[in-house]
Amino acid sequence: MAAKPNARAALQTVQKRPKLAAVPAPSADHDATFDRLVYERVRLGIMSALAVREELTFNELKTLFDVSDGNLSAHARKLEEAKYLTCTKSFEQRRPRTVYRLTALGRNALNRYLDHVEAVIKATRRT
Repeated sequence: MAAKPNARAALQTVQKRPKLAAVPAPSADHDATFDRLVYERVRLGIMSALAVREELTFNELKTLFDVSDGNLSAHARKLEEAKYLTCTKSFEQRRPRTVYRLTALGRNALNRYLDHVEAVIKATRRT
Protein backbone atom coordinates (compact mmCIF):
# COMPACT_ATOMS: atom_id res chain seq x y z
CA MET A 1 0.00 0.00 0.00
CA ALA A 2 1.40 3.37 -1.01
CA ALA A 3 1.93 6.05 1.59
CA LYS A 4 -0.41 9.01 1.53
CA PRO A 5 1.04 12.19 -0.04
CA ASN A 6 0.87 14.09 3.28
CA ALA A 7 2.63 11.26 5.14
CA ARG A 8 5.35 11.10 2.48
CA ALA A 9 5.98 14.87 2.73
CA ALA A 10 6.15 14.63 6.53
CA LEU A 11 8.67 11.76 6.28
CA GLN A 12 10.86 13.74 3.87
CA THR A 13 10.85 16.71 6.26
CA VAL A 14 11.98 14.49 9.15
CA GLN A 15 14.72 12.90 7.04
CA LYS A 16 16.26 16.21 5.97
CA ARG A 17 19.54 16.86 7.71
CA PRO A 18 20.97 20.25 8.57
CA LYS A 19 23.68 21.56 6.30
CA LEU A 20 27.23 21.06 7.49
CA ALA A 21 29.29 24.13 8.26
CA ALA A 22 31.77 25.01 5.55
CA VAL A 23 35.39 25.05 6.69
CA PRO A 24 38.02 26.74 4.53
CA ALA A 25 40.33 24.38 2.67
CA PRO A 26 43.97 24.22 3.77
CA SER A 27 46.32 26.61 2.02
CA ALA A 28 48.66 25.40 -0.72
CA ASP A 29 51.69 25.39 1.62
CA HIS A 30 49.85 23.22 4.16
CA ASP A 31 51.16 19.67 4.51
CA ALA A 32 48.08 17.54 5.24
CA THR A 33 50.15 14.53 6.30
CA PHE A 34 50.85 16.18 9.65
CA ASP A 35 47.23 16.96 10.59
CA ARG A 36 46.66 13.56 12.18
CA LEU A 37 50.02 13.71 13.91
CA VAL A 38 49.08 16.81 15.90
CA TYR A 39 45.43 15.80 16.36
CA GLU A 40 46.02 12.91 18.80
CA ARG A 41 45.34 13.87 22.44
CA VAL A 42 48.74 13.14 24.00
CA ARG A 43 50.73 14.58 21.09
CA LEU A 44 48.56 17.72 21.05
CA GLY A 45 49.08 18.00 24.80
CA ILE A 46 52.85 17.65 24.50
CA MET A 47 53.03 20.31 21.80
CA SER A 48 50.67 22.66 23.66
CA ALA A 49 52.62 22.32 26.90
CA LEU A 50 55.89 22.99 25.09
CA ALA A 51 54.36 26.01 23.36
CA VAL A 52 54.05 27.74 26.74
CA ARG A 53 57.19 26.34 28.38
CA GLU A 54 60.60 26.46 26.75
CA GLU A 55 61.37 22.89 27.78
CA LEU A 56 59.88 20.01 29.75
CA THR A 57 61.44 16.81 30.98
CA PHE A 58 60.14 13.35 30.25
CA ASN A 59 58.98 12.98 33.87
CA GLU A 60 57.20 16.34 33.84
CA LEU A 61 55.29 15.36 30.69
CA LYS A 62 54.54 11.91 32.09
CA THR A 63 53.06 13.44 35.24
CA LEU A 64 51.20 16.14 33.31
CA PHE A 65 49.41 13.68 31.04
CA ASP A 66 49.24 10.65 33.35
CA VAL A 67 50.55 8.23 30.72
CA SER A 68 52.92 5.29 30.87
CA ASP A 69 56.59 5.57 29.98
CA GLY A 70 56.06 3.57 26.79
CA ASN A 71 53.04 5.59 25.71
CA LEU A 72 54.77 8.94 26.21
CA SER A 73 57.95 7.69 24.59
CA ALA A 74 56.10 6.50 21.48
CA HIS A 75 54.20 9.78 21.07
CA ALA A 76 57.30 11.89 21.64
CA ARG A 77 59.26 9.79 19.15
CA LYS A 78 56.64 10.39 16.44
CA LEU A 79 56.82 14.14 17.05
CA GLU A 80 60.60 14.01 17.04
CA GLU A 81 60.66 12.06 13.76
CA ALA A 82 58.46 14.76 12.24
CA LYS A 83 60.98 17.36 13.49
CA TYR A 84 58.34 18.93 15.73
CA LEU A 85 60.38 18.31 18.90
CA THR A 86 63.98 18.08 19.86
CA CYS A 87 65.03 15.55 22.44
CA THR A 88 68.17 15.99 24.52
CA LYS A 89 69.33 13.13 26.71
CA SER A 90 71.85 13.59 29.49
CA PHE A 91 72.63 12.44 33.00
CA GLU A 92 72.00 14.41 36.17
CA GLN A 93 73.55 12.90 39.30
CA ARG A 94 73.83 9.54 37.51
CA ARG A 95 70.16 9.58 36.58
CA PRO A 96 69.02 9.85 32.97
CA ARG A 97 67.37 13.13 32.06
CA THR A 98 65.41 13.63 28.83
CA VAL A 99 64.41 17.16 27.87
CA TYR A 100 62.01 18.07 25.07
CA ARG A 101 61.72 21.37 23.23
CA LEU A 102 59.30 22.49 20.54
CA THR A 103 60.95 23.36 17.20
CA ALA A 104 59.91 26.19 14.88
CA LEU A 105 58.42 23.57 12.56
CA GLY A 106 56.47 22.12 15.48
CA ARG A 107 55.17 25.53 16.52
CA ASN A 108 54.02 26.16 12.93
CA ALA A 109 52.24 22.79 12.82
CA LEU A 110 50.53 23.51 16.14
CA ASN A 111 49.44 26.95 14.92
CA ARG A 112 48.05 25.44 11.68
CA TYR A 113 46.11 22.91 13.74
CA LEU A 114 44.76 25.61 16.07
CA ASP A 115 43.79 27.77 13.07
CA HIS A 116 41.87 24.82 11.64
CA VAL A 117 40.06 24.18 14.94
CA GLU A 118 39.18 27.88 15.21
CA ALA A 119 37.79 27.83 11.66
CA VAL A 120 35.64 24.81 12.50
CA ILE A 121 34.32 26.52 15.64
CA LYS A 122 33.54 29.75 13.77
CA ALA A 123 31.82 27.87 10.95
CA THR A 124 29.81 25.82 13.42
CA ARG A 125 28.65 28.88 15.35
CA ARG A 126 27.41 30.51 12.12
CA THR A 127 24.99 27.66 11.43
